[in-house]
Amino acid sequence: MTQAAPQRIVEPDVPLMSVFSAFLMIALCGVGGGGLVWARRILVETRRWLSKEEFADIVTLCQCMPGPNIIGIAVCVGAKTRGVIGTAAALCGFLAIPWTVGLSLGVLYLKYADLIILRNILAGIAATAAGLLIATGIRLLRPYRRRPATFIFAALAYGLIAFAKLPLPEVLFGLAPVSIAVAAITGNAKAR
Repeated sequence: MTQAAPQRIVEPDVPLMSVFSAFLMIALCGVGGGGLVWARRILVETRRWLSKEEFADIVTLCQCMPGPNIIGIAVCVGAKTRGVIGTAAALCGFLAIPWTVGLSLGVLYLKYADLIILRNILAGIAATAAGLLIATGIRLLRPYRRRPATFIFAALAYGLIAFAKLPLPEVLFGLAPVSIAVAAITGNAKAR
């Protein structure tokens, strides 16, 4: 029995300003590396432009591409909603204000880097961002909860990076072909 393809949620003519504002909001709320968390919330739960499965697939694709995942997500969602012009709107929304704020804060940080309170604030933000990323990782696995191999490969990837201290590209290019083969084999077995 084959699984039905997820329904397209995106309206035919998503306004460019909506694409721009969605990624502007993702960038402004995604302080400390939480962009992926907010991207999922805004794109899947609020705007409903993507299903949970589509978002997980896009994140998986972006993990395999060079550059920040969130930029790849902006490109994919912008292209899905409005094509090339949608991609430009998504990227501008994601980069415009945060780039300006980041540059300004970077200049201030360099000026006041020796203050202990600033280091403590940054440590607190880093801990919160790590928790947000863990929560998003768990949410990304939910659509695949009926596939035990998913959790095995997620645990393997985590263990190889966290404990074996292997670099991400080695883990990605080592596990990806094996996980693809396992998914193909188990998918074919279920189809029979």
